[in-house]
Amino acid sequence: MTHVHTRARRAGAALAAALTWAALLAGCTGHGLDGVFGKNPAPADLIRISPDDGSRAVPADRRLRVRVVSGRLESVTVVRSQDARRSAVPGRLSADGTVWEPDDPRLALAARYTVDAVARDGGGRRSARHATFTTYVPEQRFTGYVIPEDRSTVGTGMIVSVQFDRQIANRAAVERAIRVTARPAVEIRPHWFGRDRLDFRPEHYWKPGTRVTVTLRLRDVEGAPGVYGQQYRTVAFTIGRSQVSLVDAARHTMRVRRDGRLLATLPITAGAPKTTTYNGKMVVMERLPVTRMNSRTVGFGGEYDITDVPHAMRLTESGTFVHGNYWAPEAPGHSNVSHGCVGLKDVRGGGSDTPAGWFFDRSLVGDVIEVVHSDDKQVAPDNGLGGWNMSWSDWTAGGAVDQS
Repeated sequence: MTHVHTRARRAGAALAAALTWAALLAGCTGHGLDGVFGKNPAPADLIRISPDDGSRAVPADRRLRVRVVSGRLESVTVVRSQDARRSAVPGRLSADGTVWEPDDPRLALAARYTVDAVARDGGGRRSARHATFTTYVPEQRFTGYVIPEDRSTVGTGMIVSVQFDRQIANRAAVERAIRVTARPAVEIRPHWFGRDRLDFRPEHYWKPGTRVTVTLRLRDVEGAPGVYGQQYRTVAFTIGRSQVSLVDAARHTMRVRRDGRLLATLPITAGAPKTTTYNGKMVVMERLPVTRMNSRTVGFGGEYDITDVPHAMRLTESGTFVHGNYWAPEAPGHSNVSHGCVGLKDVRGGGSDTPAGWFFDRSLVGDVIEVVHSDDKQVAPDNGLGGWNMSWSDWTAGGAVDQS
């Protein structure tokens, strides 16, 4: 009896060992016993993922690709983790089902990618592969600052201006990453001023009611060697009514036209003979109910320091404004006494019923003010939003991407 029990225990142990060994083999290959005899390739042999599993500091231009050496891919899921957010990476299979690639060929930087792929081999057996890799983390980034403000309503002379906080060497790559569109549609072209500013405008002033969208896709765009963009951003604004004002420095007047109709002719004072006002088309960049004006900040000596200039609207970066003038009440309409600004009659503290107050209340950022008959040169196109002083052919020649 003891002998029978001993044989039974030995047989049971042998069967258990055989089953355990078969299970281990199945676990190692992922294909059961067929894999032991080489009838089915291992997942890493069947499914090839590039970049390799565990890769680090992968550059943005490295190709992400999943393929099979035989059979077809059944599914591919790629997830990108970046800035504490996870998002699926869209892609497409080839017609024969052997290759998967992402829709966007460039990888995001400072990101972790997780790839899960399932395939069926030539014999119809399924195999799965999991891989992860991380991309290069840049030490230097650049940002673009957009004018005008998001959701603003602006005048018909508004020029979209993107100012970068670093010098851009790869201007074509950065230009391609910024798109400006309009409804109703109109051709909009870019122009570079130096290597840190990119402006956009149509050939003529915008039509009232136009909706403009500025899309920045600068993240991971290499703007200069080792310097990458860091933002996805959209700015949208609306073009309001048309208002264009003509300043005649010789006649000491400003004619204000709204949608082509003359609203008013206002008396002004322009730049004195030794500090004349620029000629040309200038665009209102900002509106300030009151501001301080100090001659030392614009390249003069200590000629003036007025702490409460009312109804001020900036026209150039160099310091040209249209503003209220209460300290020379007899000058508007009669003589030019300013240091280059256009002055309208006002009172201290700013009056709503003065010419300056009336004009300020009816003006928008983006309105055009054109100066003529001043004994000075034309304002430079990059001094403020002065791009309307360039011909369309000169403007379009300033892009970095060949659009011929």
